[in-house]
Amino acid sequence: MREVEILIIGAGPAGLSAGIAAARRGAKVLIIDENQRPGGQLFKQIHKFFGSREHNAGVRGFRIGEQLLEETEQLQVEVLLGYPVYGIFDDHLALYGSADGVQTVKAKKIIIATGANENNLYFEGSTLPGVMTAGAAQTMVNLHHVQPGSRVVMVGSGNVGLIVSYQMLQAGMDVVAVVEAAPAIGGYGVHANKLRRAGVPFYLSHTINRVTGEGGVQKVELVELDHFQPVPGTEKVLEADTVCMAVGLTPMIELASMAGCQLAEIPALGGVIPLHDEDMRTSNPDVYIAGDISGIEEASTAMEEGRLAGTAAAEALGYVPAGEAAAEKEDIRARLASLRSGEFGQKRADAKAQILNYYHQGGKQ
Repeated sequence: MREVEILIIGAGPAGLSAGIAAARRGAKVLIIDENQRPGGQLFKQIHKFFGSREHNAGVRGFRIGEQLLEETEQLQVEVLLGYPVYGIFDDHLALYGSADGVQTVKAKKIIIATGANENNLYFEGSTLPGVMTAGAAQTMVNLHHVQPGSRVVMVGSGNVGLIVSYQMLQAGMDVVAVVEAAPAIGGYGVHANKLRRAGVPFYLSHTINRVTGEGGVQKVELVELDHFQPVPGTEKVLEADTVCMAVGLTPMIELASMAGCQLAEIPALGGVIPLHDEDMRTSNPDVYIAGDISGIEEASTAMEEGRLAGTAAAEALGYVPAGEAAAEKEDIRARLASLRSGEFGQKRADAKAQILNYYHQGGKQ
């Protein structure tokens, strides 16, 4: 069994940022990720970030991932890839798989940055080849340079659905339609307008009724919704060979639950998440969280939460003077507040305030 000061589970934007923040202060950090390459979602993001300069406006997602990896190497943060973490047990003991079999590591502090899983829809024909999540399609196009199909129907008009739709257009595919059950587009106008200019039709207050085809997707039948209920007689059929679903994410809380972290259901943040305080510390005082496990948000927010958790964990180990840590954490919280401002961010800000309230009330909802 090996021992480390800080164990970080997840090498996405939150985990890498946490490792960098802690290592800069002198802490010895080990990052473990089940994937074969680090960076999480960043390496699938070929679009430019927008917002403020301090949040990488104008920089493409994969470039941000490269910068984070370069920093981890410079700080000599150890990163183990292709090693799934099976569980967290008493005495801060984590069990993970490796080429040499199951291994154990004991940590003084643990930061869980496991991210989230994509949600699925179930309809007649949803198991046909050609039906997939938006993340799967994005991986095929941006990482492996393979078109999942030629004519695509995207279900979901949040930022993920809009961005992936545009990236498939860039890859030479025809986006037949973007289908949204709600009466309004869910993502940013800047992304939706790119698709509109490209001539992609939006079907609002619609959903997929069924998908048919011999050996794969050939026809996609839509139906209109009235208050989210199908309206008989409004069915329309589109010719397509691919259906992508961008219908939300669910935080991956399993390891946090095993570590004894108290959980709460906050629908605005994606469902059940671990309670945490202003430092991203859970009800288990030696376990912190960061990124989508703490609520579904953007990559910029995940990186800031990672910096907050990494700084707090290093402070708890005595690497950061209290006054200096307080100032640094306050700066990070101010940047988080900025990211959660505006029309789209306020809902997340309110939900985060709700989490803090539950935490300080001892988990009472």
